[in-house]
Amino acid sequence: MSSVKSLKPSAFRWTICSLLFIATTINYLDRQVLSLTWKDFIAPEFHWNNNDYGNITALFSIFYAVGMLFAGKFVDWMDTKKGFLWAIGVWSVGAVLHAFCGIATSGILTGNWFAGFQGSKELISTVSNTSAIISTSVTLFIFARFVLAIGEAGNFPAAIKTTAEYFPKKDRAFSTSIWNAGATVGALAAPITIPFIAKSMGWEWAFIIIGALGFVWMGLWVFVYKKPHHHKRVNEHELTYINQDQDDLPNEDTSVPEKVFTFKECFSYRQTWAFAFGKFMTDGVWWFFLFWTPAYLSSVYKMDSTQSAFPLFVLYMITLFSIIGGWLPKYFVEKKGMNAYSGRMKAMLIFAFFPLLALLAQPLGSATYWIPVLIIGVAGAAHQAWSANIFSTVGDMFPKKAIATITGIGGMAGGIGSFLINKSSGVLFDHAHKAWTTVDGVPLLEKYPQYINERLPDGFFEQLEKSGAIVKDGIDKGYMIIFSICAVAYLIAWTVMKTLVPKYKVISK
Repeated sequence: MSSVKSLKPSAFRWTICSLLFIATTINYLDRQVLSLTWKDFIAPEFHWNNNDYGNITALFSIFYAVGMLFAGKFVDWMDTKKGFLWAIGVWSVGAVLHAFCGIATSGILTGNWFAGFQGSKELISTVSNTSAIISTSVTLFIFARFVLAIGEAGNFPAAIKTTAEYFPKKDRAFSTSIWNAGATVGALAAPITIPFIAKSMGWEWAFIIIGALGFVWMGLWVFVYKKPHHHKRVNEHELTYINQDQDDLPNEDTSVPEKVFTFKECFSYRQTWAFAFGKFMTDGVWWFFLFWTPAYLSSVYKMDSTQSAFPLFVLYMITLFSIIGGWLPKYFVEKKGMNAYSGRMKAMLIFAFFPLLALLAQPLGSATYWIPVLIIGVAGAAHQAWSANIFSTVGDMFPKKAIATITGIGGMAGGIGSFLINKSSGVLFDHAHKAWTTVDGVPLLEKYPQYINERLPDGFFEQLEKSGAIVKDGIDKGYMIIFSICAVAYLIAWTVMKTLVPKYKVISK
C-alpha cells in the first residue's frame, strides 16, 4: 500500500467526487443538445414533428436501458478506470456524430457526400420527397443516439462504483448528491450556451463543441484516478475513514479473487427488484422534463430556443436545491440514530411528495409561464434528491463487486420507463395537436378532415393565424396528462420499494 503518512487526514476523495461531477455535467450537456436544437433548427430542415422527435428520444432511452444492463457488468469487468474511459470516449464520439447527420442525409438522397454543413442544407431543400428526408434523417439521428446512449450508459455504474470505493456508507448519499448535481448543472448550462452556439455557428457545431469536452475529461481521469489504497494522495487516516465499514475492507489477499454476482443471482434478491422498480417509475419523469420542457415552452408559450433560455436556466437553478438530498438522510443517520437504509427511505418519502405540485403546472400556467417553470424546477429538485438516495441504496445493501451490475439493472429499468414516457409523449402531443385543437371554435379535424390520417403541413397553424383564424392549440391537454403521471410516480415507486424491502438487510456472498 502506498500512502502519505500525516497526522491530518487527506481529503482526496473529494477530488475524485469533483471529477465525477464534471463527467456527469458533460454527460447531460451532450444529452441536451438535441432537445434544445430540434424544434428551431433541425425540424425545419428535416420536416420533423413531435412523433419523430419522440421516436428518437424513446429509442435513445431503450438503447440506454440495454446499455445500462451491460455497462454495469462491463465496468465491473474492466474495473473503474478503464471502464469510465471507454464510456466517455464512446459517448463523446456519439455526440459528435450527430453533427454529420445532415451531410449523410444529403449524401444518401442526392449522392453528394462532400457538400459541407451549409451545402447539405441547400441540397436537402431541393429534394421533393419529404417522406424520404424524414425517414433518412430520423434513422441517422437514431444511429447517433445509439452510440451516445451506449457510452452514456457507463457513466452512472462507473460513478456509483467509484463512490463506493472512495466513501463510507454514511457519506455516499451526500457525495452522490454532489456529483449527481452535475446533471442539474449540465441541464443549467445547456440552455444558455447550446441555442446560441446553434444560432451563431449552426446546430452542427453545438454537437461538435459540446461533444469534444468528453475527450478533455478523459485526459484528467487518466492522470488523477487510482484505487484509494494505491493512491499516494490518500493517506492512512483518510483510508481508515473510507474503510470504516468493516464489510467493505478491500481484499488484501490478491490470490483470492473476489466473487462476481451473475445476473441470475442479482435478480433473485428483492433488493434488486426494489431498486429496479424505483428507477422504472421515476427516471422517465426526469428525462421527460429534460427532453420535452424546451418543446413545451415552444408549443404552449410560443418561445424559440433563445427566448426560453432564461426560464430554463431558472428552472434548472432551482433543481440545485437537490443537494439537500444528500444531507437529509445523513441527518437521520447521525442525529436520529437510524440505519442508512431507513434514513434514506424516510428522506425519499419526503421528496416523493413534492412532484405532486406538477398537477398544478398546466391549470395555473394560463396565468404565466413562470408558474409551470417554477413547479417543474421544484419537481426536478425532488427527483435529483430522490435519485441520489436511490442510487445509494445499492451501496447500502450490496458488496462493492456487485454495485455496478445492480446499478446497470436499475438503469435498464429506468431506461425502459423513459422509453415508454418519451414515445407516448410524442404520439400524445401530435394527437392532441390535431384532435383537440379548434379553429374558430370548430374542432380542427372536423374542419379539415383530410388530415385525420395525414401529417399537418409545416407551419400550418401559423398560416391559419395569418389568415385571421382563431386557433386554440390542444397540445396543452396532452401535457396535462403527462404532468399528472409524473406527479404520482414517486409515491407509487416508494410504496412498492418499501413493500419489497421493508427493513435494512445487507446482501453477502
